[in-house]
Amino acid sequence: MYAVSVSRSVIAQHFLTVPDPGPEGQLHSHHFTVEATLRGSELDTHEYLVDIDDLVAAMDRTAAFYSDRTLNDLPAFEDANPSAERFARVFGDRLLESLSLPETVSELRIVVQEDEVARVAHERTV
Repeated sequence: MYAVSVSRSVIAQHFLTVPDPGPEGQLHSHHFTVEATLRGSELDTHEYLVDIDDLVAAMDRTAAFYSDRTLNDLPAFEDANPSAERFARVFGDRLLESLSLPETVSELRIVVQEDEVARVAHERTV
């Protein structure tokens, strides 16, 4: 199995909408580090799993979309708690929309680190 990873920083705001969220229920910022890993068992004719420049460009576009935004205000978070876990899934959705995946890629893993506190991940078959 091969894997290619690219990470980007995103500073975004949110407020949690769960019962009794404590201080996290107030609008606040996080410095997120988001890492996307594409995996697959085969390489293409150029011996690539994926063109790293294409993945970098897609990560730049996706990170720029979320930078300096309030997650709660975005349609992907409507009527949902904007947890780091949900952010990982939603970030992956947008990344896949922004990237033409080669046939060599079979899996996507998104890891979101929220400040220095925690890391969460979302994985899927593509």
